[in-house]
Amino acid sequence: MIKINIKKAIESTKEKIRAWRVEEFKKNDINIQNGLIDNIDISPFVKRRDFLRSLPEICEGKTLDELKEIIEEYKI
Repeated sequence: MIKINIKKAIESTKEKIRAWRVEEFKKNDINIQNGLIDNIDISPFVKRRDFLRSLPEICEGKTLDELKEIIEEYKI
């Protein structure tokens, strides 16, 4: 029988999210910069940035199946 350490699984998922969101931050930062240059509403990009920042915290208290769903949902 395989026993999973859920704390390690949560931390591992958080690390995967942190690595994945590096590129997402870069893309979003470019959108913010272009929005500022073009004088358009950047609020959707600010919301995206805030979402990316908070994303690792959604792992807290999740089961292994829920962690898998998070990884699949965001294609991490």
